[in-house]
Amino acid sequence: MGIIAWIVIGLLAGWLASMVMGRGGYGVVGDIIVGLVGALVGGFLVSFFTGGGFDFASSGFIPSVIVAFLGAVVLIFLVRTLTKGRTSL
Repeated sequence: MGIIAWIVIGLLAGWLASMVMGRGGYGVVGDIIVGLVGALVGGFLVSFFTGGGFDFASSGFIPSVIVAFLGAVVLIFLVRTLTKGRTSL
């Protein structure tokens, strides 16, 4: 996948995850970072639970966004749990 596709997936996944988790988004750059790191977390989780890897390049746009979204939700949850009482990511 090209860098533009990664940015679009990261932005979409980060924005969706921040909306689902409440408290609004983190801005364009923050949502992209959350989405991209979420894609790494989601890819790791899919690999861990299925015993195989997740190939973002050949899986298509929608499955890639779903995996990145789920990873971003887990990431936001962990960050908020570990930084309880703080107001920013």
